[in-house]
Amino acid sequence: MEIRHTTNPTDFKAYQTERLRSEFLMESLFVQGEINLVYSHYDRVVTGGAIPTTGSLKLEDPDTLKTEYFLERREVGIINIGAEGTVLVDGEAYTLNKRDCLYVGLGNKEVLFESNNAADPAKFYIVSTPAHKQYPTKKAPIEEAEPTRLGSDSESNKRTIYKYIHGDGIQSCQLMMGMTLLEPNNMWNTMPAHTHDRRMEVYLYFDMEPESRVFHFMGQPNETRHIVVQNEQAVLSPPWSIHSGVGTSNYTFIWAMGGENYTFTDMDTVKMEDLK
Repeated sequence: MEIRHTTNPTDFKAYQTERLRSEFLMESLFVQGEINLVYSHYDRVVTGGAIPTTGSLKLEDPDTLKTEYFLERREVGIINIGAEGTVLVDGEAYTLNKRDCLYVGLGNKEVLFESNNAADPAKFYIVSTPAHKQYPTKKAPIEEAEPTRLGSDSESNKRTIYKYIHGDGIQSCQLMMGMTLLEPNNMWNTMPAHTHDRRMEVYLYFDMEPESRVFHFMGQPNETRHIVVQNEQAVLSPPWSIHSGVGTSNYTFIWAMGGENYTFTDMDTVKMEDLK
C-alpha cells in the first residue's frame, strides 16, 4: 500500500506541478488483475481500485494496517464504475452493476472482488475510513440512491447528485460517499467553492473520454492551485482546501469524506471575490 503524508498549507504554497501531483493525485488505482491502495494520513483514509479478471482479489494489507484483517478497525464504501461484478463479504455475495454502491461495516473479516465476465471486468472503487461502531453491510443500487438536481445550463453546472452513504441513507460510522453526474455541455462542479475543516474529501473523476481532462482546483481560497486529471484518476483534498473542477467536457465524479462531522451542512462557503 502506498502511503501519503499530510501537508502543511503554508508549505503547500511553494509546491510546483510535480510536487502537487505526487502529493495529491492518484494516477494508477485501476490496473487489470490488481488491487491498488493508497493510505493517506488525512483522517486515515484508504483509497483504492480493484479490477479482478480471471480470479478474485482480496481486500487486505496487514503490513500497513498492522491488524488481523482489513476491517478489524475500519469500514469501507465500494462503487462499481465498470461492468457487472460481485463483492463477497464473509461468503455472502453482492452483485454490483455500474454505479451501484456497497457499504461494508466494521468487523467483516473477508472481502473479495470478482468480475462476472473476465473479458469485460468490473472496476471497484474503494474508500475506507476508521470506524468505532459496527453498521450492517448494505447495497444501494443507483436507482435507489437519493438524487438531488442542482445547477443550470447557463452556469455550466447542471448536475445530479446521488447520495449513497450518509445520515439519511446507508448508515455508517463516519464515511460519507456519493456520486455527481454532470449533464452534457456542463463542466463545472462545486463552484462557488467551500471548505470543511472537520473532514477531508477524495474525488474520483471517471466516465471521461481518453482525450478529456479535468482541471481540479485546490488549496486555501486565497492560494489556489490546479491539478490536471485524466479519466479514472483521484485527488486527495485536505480539510483546509477547496475542491472544485472544470472539464473539457462533462464527466462523473465520486466524492467520499471522512473525519469528525457527519453532515453536509458544516461547510464554510467561499465568496467568488475571495478566490485567488
